Formats: sequence, C-alpha cells, structure tokens
Amino acid sequence: MAQVLDHPKAAGPVNDPVTPAQRVARRKALLNWIAVHALGVAAALFFVLPFVFLVLTSLMSDQQTLTRDLWPHPFEWANYKRVFDTPGFLTWWRNTLLYAGAGTVLTVVSSLPVAYALAKFRFRGRHLSLMLVISMMMLPPQVMVIPMYLFWAKQLDLSGTLWPLIIPMAFGDAFSIFLLRQFLLTIPDEYLDAAKVDGCGELRALLRVVVPMAKPGIAAVALFQFFYAWNDYFGPQIYASENPGAWTLSYGLESFKGAHHTDWNLTMAATVLVMAPVIVVFFFAQKAFVEGVTLTGVKG
Repeated sequence: MAQVLDHPKAAGPVNDPVTPAQRVARRKALLNWIAVHALGVAAALFFVLPFVFLVLTSLMSDQQTLTRDLWPHPFEWANYKRVFDTPGFLTWWRNTLLYAGAGTVLTVVSSLPVAYALAKFRFRGRHLSLMLVISMMMLPPQVMVIPMYLFWAKQLDLSGTLWPLIIPMAFGDAFSIFLLRQFLLTIPDEYLDAAKVDGCGELRALLRVVVPMAKPGIAAVALFQFFYAWNDYFGPQIYASENPGAWTLSYGLESFKGAHHTDWNLTMAATVLVMAPVIVVFFFAQKAFVEGVTLTGVKG
C-alpha cells in the first residue's frame, strides 16, 4: 500500500502544462499591452515635443534659431533676463496675477452658496433656477459684449482697467455654479442633517461640513477659473487695450511678438514664461482637479 502511494503517478501531476489556448491568450494580452502603451507614448510625444521645441528655441542665440540645429550651443539663459527687462513685462505679470487671483477667489466665494442652495434646498422654482443657470452657460460672451462695454465704459467710466472683468466674478459664474452643484449632489444629506441636529445653521453647515468634503470640486472650479483668467485675451482686449499699464500677459505677449517678430528666441522665452505658472499649478493640483471633475457626474 505504501509503495502505491509513493508512486509518482499516484500523487497526480505537479505542474499542469500550458495549453495552446492559454499561450494564444497570453500572446494576445502581450500584444494588446504593447499596442496600448505604444499609442500612449505616441500621444505623449505629440503633446510634449512642441513644448520641448519651444523651450530649446528659447535658449538659442539669434543666429541659431530656425536653423537645422535642434540643440542650443551654448545655452543662452540671458534670453529670459532680456524678456524680464522688457518695459512693461513685470506690469503684465502683476496685472495677470491680480486678474486671475482675485477673479478665482471671487468666483468660488460667490458660486459656492448658490450651488449649495440648488443642490440641497427644496424650494419652489428650484428647477427653473437651474435651467436659467444652464441657459447662461450656453450664452456666448460676445452676445453681451456691446451692452456690457457701454455700461462699464460709459456709465461707470472704468474703461482702460481690469475692473470690468473682475467685479462681475463677485456675482457668480454659471459654469462654476453648475459644476459645484453637481459635486455637492454627491455629498449625502445625512451629514447635513447630523450637523443641523447639533445646532448648526445653514451657513455653518456649509462652512464646517460641505466645504471640507467638497475640496476636490472647489479645486476643480478654482483651476478652471484661474486658467480662464490667465489665458483670457478677449476681455483685456475689449476693456484694457487703450491703457498699456492694464495689459495682461496674454494681451501683452501679442505686442511683444510684434516688437520682436524676428527675435524668435526672445518670443519663445516670453511664451515659456507665460505658460510656466499654469503648468506648475496644474502639476501640483492635478489630483484634486481630476477627482473634482470625475465626481461631478455621479448624480444628476
């Protein structure tokens, strides 16, 4: 009996051989992995290579730009100093930071209470109010530019400044309200009910409960608004074009390119300096940005 149990065949196979079907499946999985990653690398190069070309050109000399040389020799770091020394460039930076920073803060502060009311309050006309917000999203800004310009420039005499662009952000933004409302719908009402049982009012519940839980959505709205204001060209062109002291980077860059249309290294260096803050902000806030955008569609 012991001899039968000790026989190798009696114990069963130790390692099952790989079947042809399994080999084919593994081969298909490997080819699929290679194809997906190859497409991903190609897409990454498609977006990265223009930026690499931009940076390398900004570090070239005047004689080397737009030649067959793809690598600077030597690296002309002084190009960036020449850009900063351009009259008005630091003023454009200051104006852009004011426009983007103040506009972002005002948009978030004014849009959050409206989004909270549309998401958590039950009142007559709530759906009509939401439809009005959505309809404002569909209204192109060019439709309102003439009456708004007449109001700010003729009635309030604020032409030549950025205040006609900053002040309206204190009254909410339709896209920001809609995005925050969609995110706040994902917050369970039980948390708010528990806060109200503990004696919190609506404002305190908003600040103590909703805001900490809605940080990804708030971050997404803030980034959207910051990027919009930083890259805005249409608004400063309408209201601030007559006053060079109120120009932003996006509008001033066009003037810089016109003055240095043959100095491509300086033009590229100025472009890099305009793009760099947006890239840095998105790099450090991309997790909250992606999470906020992703969760806004969980409930409708």
